[in-house]
Amino acid sequence: MCGIVGYIGKRDATPILLEGLRRLEYRGYDSAGIALQSDGKFQVRKKKGKIDEGLARLLASNAIQGCAGIGHTRWATHGPPSDENSHPHLDQSGRIAVVHNGVIENFERLKERMIRDGHKFVSATDTEVLAHLIGEHYMKVKGQKGDRHPLTQAVMNALREVIGTYGIAVLSVDYPGVMVGARRGSPLLVGVGEGEHFLASDASAVVAHTRQVAYLNDYDVATIEAGRFDVTSLGSDTAKVQISQLEFGAEAAEKGDFAHYMLKEIFEQPRTVRNALRGRMDLEEGMPKFGGLNMTTAELREVDQIVIPACGTSWHAALIGEYLFEEFAHIPTEVEYASEFRYRNSPLEKHTLVLVITQSGETADTLAGLRESRRRGHKVLAICNVVGSTIAREADGGIYLHAGPEIGVASTKAFTSQVSVLTLFALMMGRIRMLSNSRGMHVMRALENAGDQIEKVLEQNDAIRKIAMKYAASEDFFFLGRQYNFPVALEGALKLKEISYIHAEGYPAAEMKHGPIAMIDEKTPSVFVIPSDGMYEKSFSNLEEIKARKGPVIAIATEGNARIRDRVDDVIYIPAAPEPISPLLSVIPLQLLAYHIAVARGCDVDKPRNLAKSVTVE
Repeated sequence: MCGIVGYIGKRDATPILLEGLRRLEYRGYDSAGIALQSDGKFQVRKKKGKIDEGLARLLASNAIQGCAGIGHTRWATHGPPSDENSHPHLDQSGRIAVVHNGVIENFERLKERMIRDGHKFVSATDTEVLAHLIGEHYMKVKGQKGDRHPLTQAVMNALREVIGTYGIAVLSVDYPGVMVGARRGSPLLVGVGEGEHFLASDASAVVAHTRQVAYLNDYDVATIEAGRFDVTSLGSDTAKVQISQLEFGAEAAEKGDFAHYMLKEIFEQPRTVRNALRGRMDLEEGMPKFGGLNMTTAELREVDQIVIPACGTSWHAALIGEYLFEEFAHIPTEVEYASEFRYRNSPLEKHTLVLVITQSGETADTLAGLRESRRRGHKVLAICNVVGSTIAREADGGIYLHAGPEIGVASTKAFTSQVSVLTLFALMMGRIRMLSNSRGMHVMRALENAGDQIEKVLEQNDAIRKIAMKYAASEDFFFLGRQYNFPVALEGALKLKEISYIHAEGYPAAEMKHGPIAMIDEKTPSVFVIPSDGMYEKSFSNLEEIKARKGPVIAIATEGNARIRDRVDDVIYIPAAPEPISPLLSVIPLQLLAYHIAVARGCDVDKPRNLAKSVTVE
């Protein structure tokens, strides 16, 4: 939920840390800070607020230098945003500095004990308690000879007292050439350079300096120096880490000429959808192909139920997946909120396949659902965007999205990539059962055209911006769709809520008359996703019910539908496509509508209030 970056080498650490924190700001932007080792003491600068408004200004007027340092950008959990609660935190002696992602669940008990022992705390955070705890253990092992570095041993001893989740970076002024990192439940990686090393919670923080990274596993503790690093484990004497090559460069994490990351990522979707499909379609056989499922055709054919735990936008993609699996493969499919699934005693049959969907691969609730499913003996596949992420590594197999880094907090290109992959996977499950070759080829050829069709929708950006300006002052919205486009309606409502703070609800269109229609008036717009499909006439009747009550209507309709123009206030056209493909097209206007409304209202589109990109805490 927060962002960590650390550097140790020969260069000045300050600009490297500041650049890394800017790249991580989408993970949290309540406050930010850095600590550098210098002349036997720590130089700490930290400030409430977004980086350029707080920390960067502070450093401009009060610069610090050093060749080893740690930095943090915070999304508040314990203690409100403030200068005092900003990371890094020091121990009682001021000789240990710590930055931390996650939640220390037993921090209050530890804090009470240390207060009795004379410790004084200056913040309300659980992280300061962890810093003091590491400091206590450090004083016990300092100067002792052993197999491990004293700072590493102190960190390991302290973490054995901790209940909760953590990704941490630790420095001591007594060892200016050493940095220690550890993780449990919160992502952390080592960036491997030449004569320098990095520590980060996300590869985007280090990709400008190295594309060689080693992802830490839960309970790993890394001891990092400028020229080397080694990893041990709290759970065993050995730890297995592998150096991986990042598949994206620094330019992929830049905005380029776009005003916001979100807008850039919306416009990347023709390419990212093509990337999700590339090399995975055999058009002659009408058969999708995947290389990383790690399940035989016989095992896949035995699947008689699919359960999909997911969160947020991924949950909406999963709902589309439910329609796809049931239509193409006739497999009963259930979509679960991962946060509920992890605590339920769901009765899953022997041949249930659990399919988790996540952009980051680090979502805490989804990861817990994966682990619980594997404990119960079920095969778990993952649809994930981040290579090397925890979920990608712990699943039995899976499918990467290859969408590149998604920096905007409101997910856009990951959604369409997830839907593309789900469509292919559902087709494959259908083809190994009863789905015909001709039907498979028909859908895959439509998928093949989706990138070009998305480009046509994006050409209407200026027209959609004008519609957005018309409704930007509204305080309530309804989003309505049926069948495949019901989840699109939910996604459109979520996008608007996330970045413009307008109250919005998504419904199946026919459900409006079962209560929500009481909210309709002249000031409450409804966005109808109404392509020319098998549900068109039913949806049109639902639309008429809204218009009869004087509700403004924006329609997302199929090209060539002149009839609808006379019945709605505004219409955005999308190209004709088979029903299972239509969500890839109909969601684009909703993303743009939300984006332009948020801009018109003066909202910070890439850093919406109270939100962070990757939810790695409960």
